[in-house]
Amino acid sequence: MKQQVIVCVDDDNTVLKSLKAELQEAVGNAYLIEIAEGGEEALELIEELLSDGYEVPLIISDHIMPEMKGDELLKQVHILSPKTIKIMLTGQADIEAVGNAIKNANLYRYISKPWQREDLSLTVKEAVNSYQQNQLLLAQNAQLQHMNQELADLNREQSLLIATLHDNENRFMQFLEAMPVGVGVLNADGKVYYINKKAKEIFDKKFVPDVPGEQLSEVYQVYQAGNLQPCPVENLPVIRALRGETSVADDLEVRHGNRVIPLEIHATPIYDKQNQIVYAINTLLDITERKEAEAERKKFIEELFDVNCSLELSLDAELQIVEATSRFVPNQFLSFLGCDSIVGVKLGDAVELEMSILFSDIRDFTTLSEQMTPQENFNFINSYLSYMEPLIVENQGFIDKYIGDAIMALFSEGADDAVKAGIAMLHTLAEYNRHRASVGDVPVQIGVGINTGSLMLGTVGGCNRMDGTVIGDAVNLASRIESLTKNYGVSLLITQQTFERLTNPADYAIRVIDQVQVKGKSEWVTVYEVFDADLPEVKAGKLASLQLFTEALSLYNMYNFREAAGLFADCLRQNPGDKVARIYLERCQ
Repeated sequence: MKQQVIVCVDDDNTVLKSLKAELQEAVGNAYLIEIAEGGEEALELIEELLSDGYEVPLIISDHIMPEMKGDELLKQVHILSPKTIKIMLTGQADIEAVGNAIKNANLYRYISKPWQREDLSLTVKEAVNSYQQNQLLLAQNAQLQHMNQELADLNREQSLLIATLHDNENRFMQFLEAMPVGVGVLNADGKVYYINKKAKEIFDKKFVPDVPGEQLSEVYQVYQAGNLQPCPVENLPVIRALRGETSVADDLEVRHGNRVIPLEIHATPIYDKQNQIVYAINTLLDITERKEAEAERKKFIEELFDVNCSLELSLDAELQIVEATSRFVPNQFLSFLGCDSIVGVKLGDAVELEMSILFSDIRDFTTLSEQMTPQENFNFINSYLSYMEPLIVENQGFIDKYIGDAIMALFSEGADDAVKAGIAMLHTLAEYNRHRASVGDVPVQIGVGINTGSLMLGTVGGCNRMDGTVIGDAVNLASRIESLTKNYGVSLLITQQTFERLTNPADYAIRVIDQVQVKGKSEWVTVYEVFDADLPEVKAGKLASLQLFTEALSLYNMYNFREAAGLFADCLRQNPGDKVARIYLERCQ
């Protein structure tokens, strides 16, 4: 966003200083205040500001000045910056001057000298708010024009696509007919819609129209391998595809007299734009040679069984070692380093990746642990982690390390996986707490923080002891964000970087809650709360008051604390469990 400047013009320096001081108090540090002691100086100042990339949302000018009157100055400013809001502040302007300013400069307001302090402050605030709203509308209109242009471009592209559609259809049919595998298509009613040349050869018959679905196996002589009766129709892959399944079968065969053709069949559903199944397509591959080779291989293996028993036992032992090792060093970690096993890992191996990093921590764990013996502590930690660890894996992540009661997990496929894992952890925590309550234990609370960014994944340590880890600012920031959950009384926070990488943020219950400067970082970070796992009544309250909260936060960020406090109070009346709204209400007061 461009830096914004308010310009004040008066030939009396004392008036300028007083005016600047009052404006500074009214708008705070959100705007720069520049002054000019005459019309020519003011025009030069505005031209210089605009050429340097500044915005001038507001100019306040006296009328009676030497060389150039206020109405003429505002007219020239209107030519330079039409969107700038103009206010005339004078005790000597006549009706004609005010009329000229309204006609030629779109005058916003005329304030008489000496002005009322509160009137001036309120007028300036309303003026800059009006400017901001106008700028927002301009941006939205520009976006709408861009979307209209994109739509026109899409329509032209669609016309070209339609023009070539018939030609492509003909080529596609030629391609299907030339394929070395059989292709068959059923319509949504289960009737045969199309079979290609190879499929006709496999079935030893031409296209048979209007065959009812329940007679497919009988008409086309499809059997389960080793069975004397035709395959039940409901087990055919192409029929399963009509139920929405994608399936593969290699235990079916077609029989023609004494000839048996074993098949590998792949079937998948085809959907229309309304996500309704309109066709099912399957491919038919003659695997006679493969079956013969498998039979020969099976015979060979049986002959070597006794010789290979000891080798199989060795392989079993090796697999057990590999499985045990993966519990300490995740297979994903080794894969990122390009290693098949931990044997190939060397000190200093590293790779740069973009990942989402999740930190979780138990609130007040020190106080909780002081009430338990060391053995009880150990049992509690393992019990808690056994609930949380599967949720990381189910959402395509892996645990980099346990840090006491804390978990550090990595997600390489996308920010959505990390956020879904965090939500699942909070839902499962509620189940875990119900179990603890049933045996008389106090419930526990956790905080979850997620950040997305570039990091280094690799090995650190010395020649006799090394460890796998990840290093980078993105990792440190994720840890800091988790610690902020305590400050705001929430369970799950994510950064702007994670929010921007979500496939569809509207899929989540989410809101922006602050811009913070975390410990050890110079840059400000926008922080969002994800509240999908809140208690149902709290979540419903936050969703109902989301627009109200957003408006209140905007006013707060513009230093309009009085109006912001009123809206935050409304949020709390709708949802007394909104701890963030309560924090902001206290800040405003």
